[in-house]
Amino acid sequence: MSDNYLLNLYRKTRRIPKGRELFSLIFSRKAPYFRTVRPLIAELRPNYCEVHIKKRKAVENHIGTVHVIAICNALEAAMGAMAEASIPKHLRWIPKGMDVHYTAKASSDIVATAEVAADAWENGPDLPVTVTARRDDGTVVVAGTIHLWITEKPARDA
Repeated sequence: MSDNYLLNLYRKTRRIPKGRELFSLIFSRKAPYFRTVRPLIAELRPNYCEVHIKKRKAVENHIGTVHVIAICNALEAAMGAMAEASIPKHLRWIPKGMDVHYTAKASSDIVATAEVAADAWENGPDLPVTVTARRDDGTVVVAGTIHLWITEKPARDA
């Protein structure tokens, strides 16, 4: 079993009925703004996360598609879960920017993913995380990169 607390919690909750929903709710409590899109963390493993959000009135724009800021929120949730499940224990991360391109109308539920190479976790000013959001038919609606700052955790006082 992994020594990563988030992966362990994910695996434990997956074994019970409605486990993904429970895990997603617990995760969203850590960063309450994520709750605005009601993310469902469908898959979580080191260096990869997939989040689903439903197309519903609360996340739609004036033309009836999923608002891109709601999609960016889902992408950041995917990145955050992926980062927490992947980063070595002696390092910490903080997002420092997001570059996204809107490539198609988001006219259905959305699947947001975040992915990074396994060997990318090093102390440094820029770790690019690939993020993608797709419609039900597989069409990419948002593609981009979230940039992370990776640093050593400070020494703890005894």
